[in-house]
Amino acid sequence: PDSRAGLSHAEPHDRQRLGVPSHTEDGTPAAPYPSPKRLKPPGATRAGVGWETSPALPGTVGGAWRWGAPTHAAPPGRMDPFADMLQRLREAFDSGCTRPAEFRAAQLKGLSRFLQENKQLLQEALAQDLHKSAFESEVSEISISQNEINSALRNLRAWMKDEKVPTNLATQLDSAFIRKEPFGLVLVIAPWNYPLNLSLEPLVGALAAGNCVVLKPSEISKSTEKVLAEVLPRYLDQSCFAVVLGGPQETGQLLEHKFDYIFFTGSPRVGKIVMAAAAKHLTPVTLELGGKNPCYVDDNCDPQTVANRVAFFRYFNSGQTCVAPDYILCSPEMQARLLPTLQSATTRFYGEDPQSSPDLGHVISEKNFLRLRRLLSCGRVAIGGQSDESDRYIAPTVLVGVQEMEPVMREEIFGPILPIMNVRSLDEAIEFIRRREKPLALYAFSNSSQVGLDR
Repeated sequence: PDSRAGLSHAEPHDRQRLGVPSHTEDGTPAAPYPSPKRLKPPGATRAGVGWETSPALPGTVGGAWRWGAPTHAAPPGRMDPFADMLQRLREAFDSGCTRPAEFRAAQLKGLSRFLQENKQLLQEALAQDLHKSAFESEVSEISISQNEINSALRNLRAWMKDEKVPTNLATQLDSAFIRKEPFGLVLVIAPWNYPLNLSLEPLVGALAAGNCVVLKPSEISKSTEKVLAEVLPRYLDQSCFAVVLGGPQETGQLLEHKFDYIFFTGSPRVGKIVMAAAAKHLTPVTLELGGKNPCYVDDNCDPQTVANRVAFFRYFNSGQTCVAPDYILCSPEMQARLLPTLQSATTRFYGEDPQSSPDLGHVISEKNFLRLRRLLSCGRVAIGGQSDESDRYIAPTVLVGVQEMEPVMREEIFGPILPIMNVRSLDEAIEFIRRREKPLALYAFSNSSQVGLDR
């Protein structure tokens, strides 16, 4: 499956090859799936296909476990703010209520209604957090999440079917098949750069696979976090889903607990922390991390076409996209041809005054703004370079004369800054890329098929 969809496409689940009826760890035969008659979650009454849950449990607000503030950090007299919530979710999973296709479909349809009925609210939140335009929010956040839901609903029953497999000498007298099992309790830790899309896509997969889910949205994208915490739980079965709030310290406390699967999107630095915490419980993880994505521009291509495509994706969401081109590798001759076309493309997209453009996103926080402004001192500014701290604005910028060991070439930029490094050949570009950590994506522009296919 697509790493962004992650837990979708019938994951997370264990794929167990069964030659005989499965058994529990103590050797006793495993209980069969509960029948629909016994699928009522704790504290719920039957309402159509899904379940109508009782009012939010003590210590929760609208189904979201509120913590970080003293008044919500934990029920009175308890040291652990998560124990009751996690116990409730595990009991719901153990009851079998999440396993039937009807229940899973009901949760997915609830997610769809959440998007449809709160589109304006979500667009306003994304505009407050990242200055996203309505178009950008629709394309990169709302529609892409809706498409993931639609795909899960279309394929749900096919994903759930047992898969027959051939037997071998040891299992020739058996009936062998693969059964997709939900993992159990899944933790989704979402980032701030696409705070809706990268919260809902792994959530779709986890719910489609029959898991209970704890969603931890980013505390940095505050407006979107609030919508996810206060509105989203109304559309899902709250005995099987919870939202937790907080910063790095609280997330660390959450990671001390055992989960059955963890899906994390974010930086490699935090990814190492998540993986180390998961290793203590042997919890499987999906880590979708960042990287410096090279863009090689061959001399044999149209510079305006390159500029249009690179500028659009580099400056989309103000450069805060993990698969955006991070730097350009090209010859000095191509650089000279490329600079005026990058300038014209930037003006075409954002006007003469990009700061006033409704189509250009802003940097998420003051901390990130200050980090990006320091990178503007690397090399020489060829295009842009303006900044405004009060507006968290960094102009779409191109840097030239950059050295390999400068900070802008050593860390993921994650902002609207595009350095150009000069190389004399494709071989030199390949050698440069191989000296560095593997990126998430690589882009190559050339009219020669040998550049894209043979190398």
